[in-house]
Amino acid sequence: MGASHTPEEALALLKRGAAEILPEEELLRKLEEGRPLTVKLGADPTRPDLHLGHAVVLRKMRQFQELGHKVVLIIGDFTGMIGDPSGRSKTRPPLSLEKTRENAKSYVEQAGKILRQEPHLFELRYNSEWLEPLTFKEVVRLTSLMTVAQMLEREDFKKRYEEGVPISLHEFLYPFAQAYDSVVIRADVEMGGTDQRFNLLVGREVQKAYGQPPQVAFLMPLLVGLDGREKMSKSLDNYIGLTEPPEVMFKKLMRVPDPLLKDYFLLLTDFEEEGVETLLKEAGPAGAHRVLARLLTYAYSLPQIPPRIDRALYEGLGYAFTAWGRDKEAGPEVVRKAEERYDEVAKGKIPEGIPTVQIPKEALKEGRIWVARLFTLAGLTPSNAEAKRLIGNRGLRINGEVVEDETLEVELSRPLVLQRGRDRFVRVELEP
Repeated sequence: MGASHTPEEALALLKRGAAEILPEEELLRKLEEGRPLTVKLGADPTRPDLHLGHAVVLRKMRQFQELGHKVVLIIGDFTGMIGDPSGRSKTRPPLSLEKTRENAKSYVEQAGKILRQEPHLFELRYNSEWLEPLTFKEVVRLTSLMTVAQMLEREDFKKRYEEGVPISLHEFLYPFAQAYDSVVIRADVEMGGTDQRFNLLVGREVQKAYGQPPQVAFLMPLLVGLDGREKMSKSLDNYIGLTEPPEVMFKKLMRVPDPLLKDYFLLLTDFEEEGVETLLKEAGPAGAHRVLARLLTYAYSLPQIPPRIDRALYEGLGYAFTAWGRDKEAGPEVVRKAEERYDEVAKGKIPEGIPTVQIPKEALKEGRIWVARLFTLAGLTPSNAEAKRLIGNRGLRINGEVVEDETLEVELSRPLVLQRGRDRFVRVELEP
């Protein structure tokens, strides 16, 4: 088990990129015991897709696995029905048990892109297994371990209370349910983002009440999304999905705001801070973007990402590190094609391999179709009203020409290329 690392070396490796380890000396003591630790991550599958924000914690768990420790991924199919109040300004809508389990299927599959799946390194559990049969007597015991005043010390609860925003009593139960998960699996370490600090510390207190050694709370930073303001979230559309097509991932990584490049390297790769600073200084943002986009596009195109995403991997793919992106003919085909497509679009060209959508004949009147309706049927706009709005903002094109007239009737006697913004393309043709 991690025989090549002393406990001190393992701790130094694990500390890299961490926001807080509470308490750090306890983690060292656990590592000194020389046994595989049980490292827990609880996840409520409120949405079916994972993004690079989730990868920050999952990659740290993979690091524990590489050191010989066992990861337990707990799917909160039961706690998902409560709704985690962490970072919420209002009560989270509860989900049904069936919906959480449906979302969990893709969640587990995508987490497998990062976590190793060998039985001695990975275990999957669903917390409905022990929370659903929990007696009211046990719930009373759990809730007696904390006071209302302690619960209101939590930042999001405190803010809502002071602002008069309702807090449902069932939300107070969430930290106890999460803590009970730790009791059941006897967690040595629990992972989470910094917004989970309160929940993880409650877990320590509950474990002690049940006569167990308390877990170490291991907190990772929250990854800021592509908008440069909020944490990465699919609901804010500022995310990069783990399973997005390579050309989409490459494009989005090239859009990472310059001030966030250092954080993205430190949280999503294994570059040391000094190396990142050198890269940013010598290559500038343009070159650094290329290195980041190539590395992560390649890593996440694989069934499972490599154990280390670093300069050695980059150069092993055939890139010259000091070329800073000028060696576009190098590298694996999956990255090369994604990069070529990005550069074509950046130059205003229409890329190859765009999807084709057939427009039903009944949508046409006398061989023509209203332009807004055409873009909506092609899937580039969710509604005719949105298409009209984009036309007013010069955001839609046909065969490279900006659409300026929202009343335009389009003839479909031959295939046309529709474009939304800079990089969303669809070829449309009349169905046979």
